[in-house]
Amino acid sequence: MALHEIHVTINDEPEQVAVPANMTLMRMLREKLALTGTKNGCSAGECGACTVLLNGEPVNSCMVLAVECDGARIVTVEGLADEQRLAPIQETILSEGGVQCGFCTPGILISAHALLQRNPNPGEDEIREALVGNLCRCTGYVRIIESVKEAAKMQSLAG
Repeated sequence: MALHEIHVTINDEPEQVAVPANMTLMRMLREKLALTGTKNGCSAGECGACTVLLNGEPVNSCMVLAVECDGARIVTVEGLADEQRLAPIQETILSEGGVQCGFCTPGILISAHALLQRNPNPGEDEIREALVGNLCRCTGYVRIIESVKEAAKMQSLAG
């Protein structure tokens, strides 16, 4: 199968990647770039474990072809933290007990981060709506929602 050369910016780093036409963004991230925080849960766009930011918007990377991303800016869970510290949502999901098995966590972190970028002080209904595409089989969501609320507080105090 022919390979297509694409140029993307992933977690603020420019990348040039040769991908087959049928490779998903999720597979490219995991297999070509070793960014394994993006999880393969269902390969059908149903679970949200593979959520990344594509040009600032959360998308299920299992449903996007890598070749469609030429010129795009992508943020994965690995790109949320800086070299000094975790992002507020990463800190609060740990401190509030929003993680159990952790498989869904990368997608939830990305979706919550996108929400907090759009609205630094979301209400509970907005949080629930932002996370509707992220399935978690372990937590029941209460602690995840509390984590997002706490992250919003942390950001407002820091900002």
